[in-house]
Amino acid sequence: MVTTGKVHLNRWLTGIIAVPVLIFLIGFGPRWLFYILLCAAALVGLWEYFRITDPGLSPFVKWINSALVLVLFVAVYMRQALLLPGIMVLWAFFPMAVEVFTFSAEKEKGTAMWSRTALLGPVYAALPLALLLFIDMRPQGHLWIFFLLTVVFACDTGAFYFGRSFGKHKLHKRVSPGKTWEGAAGGLFSSLLAAMLFLKFIDIHPFNVSLVLLVITLAIASQIGDLAESVLKRNQGVKDSGNILPGHGGILDRIDGLLFAIPVLFFYLSV
Repeated sequence: MVTTGKVHLNRWLTGIIAVPVLIFLIGFGPRWLFYILLCAAALVGLWEYFRITDPGLSPFVKWINSALVLVLFVAVYMRQALLLPGIMVLWAFFPMAVEVFTFSAEKEKGTAMWSRTALLGPVYAALPLALLLFIDMRPQGHLWIFFLLTVVFACDTGAFYFGRSFGKHKLHKRVSPGKTWEGAAGGLFSSLLAAMLFLKFIDIHPFNVSLVLLVITLAIASQIGDLAESVLKRNQGVKDSGNILPGHGGILDRIDGLLFAIPVLFFYLSV
């Protein structure tokens, strides 16, 4: 109980420190500084993903993928969107080329895990954060990022407290025993309430049917993202993706839902 209370306190303290920093960087700071933060989060998240899924992955592959992630963010910053498909192809080809020259009979059984780790890692941990740069470059883009963070974090917080207070029916016991349907519903309700309050003070979009559907989709995507990371950790017997954030674990533990929600907002604003 004491340990749980300490973790809970650390979560709030981390949030209290992080929120003003994010508000400054997203709303008032120089864009390059915000983009560096996103790139750093992507790189840390990528290495956390490697640590969870395949700790024995070749360091060379890790560094090659990290370098390509850096190239990805530079390309987006320079508004060279046409380079993105080529970068994504290289994410696959460079690791595969390494495998060609290092393959051995002993490694044969590990090829499936190796390929999933090397190929999926950048797509999962880095690409959504790169899409956030595209959102920021849009008119009122920084306000949409604030909206996204408000909805996703409200969902996360609402799901936690509603689940803790009213949770009885397990959402997916094998993946995450602590999550409940009551918590999921509470997260959805919290997202809608947070979105309504946000738009009451910051007029970037009318609170109409399309916006309600967007918020519902963002909340669902966020909770699926949370479960997806739980699957990764449970398959490998890992409790947290890292320990960089006191009370939260690693970067992926904090942004797992956001990674799934970012593409939803990106496509909503693009159509």
